[in-house]
Order: sequence, then structure tokens, then C-alpha cells
Amino acid sequence: EENMTVTEDFSRAENTYQMEAEVCIIFSDFGKMQNVCNLLIEKLGTSVTISPPHFYHTPEAVDTLRRQVCVAAVGNTRRKAQEVCRLVGQSLGKPLLIREEETKEWGGHVNSHLSNSSESLTLQERIQNATAYASCRVFAVFEIKGKQNRRNKLL
Repeated sequence: EENMTVTEDFSRAENTYQMEAEVCIIFSDFGKMQNVCNLLIEKLGTSVTISPPHFYHTPEAVDTLRRQVCVAAVGNTRRKAQEVCRLVGQSLGKPLLIREEETKEWGGHVNSHLSNSSESLTLQERIQNATAYASCRVFAVFEIKGKQNRRNKLL
């Protein structure tokens, strides 16, 4: 209910009453949006008009994307470091330093609806235009342990 607004307009035409309602809903799940639209069309038929969706990303969603990309970059760095250590007969220890070097973001629309010129775009083109991308470059220093130390600890 917090993501939905309803505007109703009642009018009288001769001996009948007419009601028009506009329902605006903010969805965070594209599949749910499609299901609701299909249900409305199925139940209400031609008496319902569904406007094309407006796609945007909330600041919270963009922040979550940034964090996920940074965490993935650190994980990739650790896996690469482990592979290098295995190659040279060492084992990877704990991280000594992890620093986010650079973050890039492109695409997507943060808190702004698409312009009116986008009304002629297909749904797939609108989704593609609204998709947000991010990359993160990290610098990490890990402790390197010799294989002998690991064997001694097992004994």
C-alpha cells in the first residue's frame, strides 16, 4: 500500500454515475508488475488502460549495487591470489590491506523518469536504457604462508 496511490473521479452522466480511477504502483520486481498488469487486463478487459512503465533506480538500490560490485571485486582478487600462491607452492593468508581504487557506474536512471521522447521505445529498449552497470577496481595485499608452516600446524 505504501507504494501505491489511487486517484478517483466520480461524475454523473444523465441518470448514471461514472467512476474513473488511476492507480500508480511502484514495483521493485518486474515479474510481479507483469503479473498484476495481466490480471487487470484479464479481469477488466478494455475498461482498463495500462501505461508503459517508467524505470528508475532508487539511491538505496544504486548503493546496494556499489557494495555488491566491491564485494565481488574483493572475492575475485582473493581467488586470483590463491591461484598464484598455489602455482608457486605457497598458501594464501589473511588480507593485510584492501583498498577500493576506482568505482565506475554507467547506464540506468537514478530517481528520474525517462523523458517523453522515450515513449516510442519498445519495452525491451526501455529496460536496456534503464539498466545500471557498475565496476570496481580494488587493491589488496595478502599474507603469504609457506606450505611448511601449514604442515607443521597439522602435526
